[in-house]
Amino acid sequence: MLLARTAIPHSADEASDICRHHEDNPLIWPLMTLLKASVHSWKVHHLAAELQQRGLMSQLDDNPEKDLFKRNFLLMNALYELQEMLLPQQWLQVQSMDIKLYRIAPANPRLLQRQDQALRDYYLDWHNYDTCANVVKEMLASFWHSYQQYIGAVPERLAYLEALQVMELEGDASERDIRRQWRKLALRWHPDRPNGDAARFREVCEAWQVLRGSLA
Repeated sequence: MLLARTAIPHSADEASDICRHHEDNPLIWPLMTLLKASVHSWKVHHLAAELQQRGLMSQLDDNPEKDLFKRNFLLMNALYELQEMLLPQQWLQVQSMDIKLYRIAPANPRLLQRQDQALRDYYLDWHNYDTCANVVKEMLASFWHSYQQYIGAVPERLAYLEALQVMELEGDASERDIRRQWRKLALRWHPDRPNGDAARFREVCEAWQVLRGSLA
């Protein structure tokens, strides 16, 4: 795993754009599926190789070193996001050579998080992704297209208002409301969760695909 590097400054508009799109990391859900189905721990590079084999990790930069860094950043960001989302019911241990999902969270998960707080803060801050906002958006759009094919979703099935209904939102829902509800429902209905539902999860993903186009 590459070590954290000094961030390259962005303009205020670019920084705002990157932050607005950070919740779109499409690796969160396939990672959850992969970790749920595993009884062993993973190393970061093994996870990256598995996702690449499934067509969910594409080239991010022409420069090999930057490409490796960006893949690592995207993966670590997704792992830390998922770690927070699964609490307090489950614990996702995030260490470069020992990544494992535990079905029961420890008694002191926040204490464990504080032990690597600096690293978590780094990978959860999209300003540290060494590129411009437009490239981030293109990268995420490409991954979402791959993920859409991976889950078999067809976003054209849903119109905007119908998508809002699927997401259990009113017509005046704000961008913040939509993003928050997307993560809540996706986590609730993910097929690897207790009482999850694959068909409902796919429907929520389709709705998100429709709605996220309006947030760009």
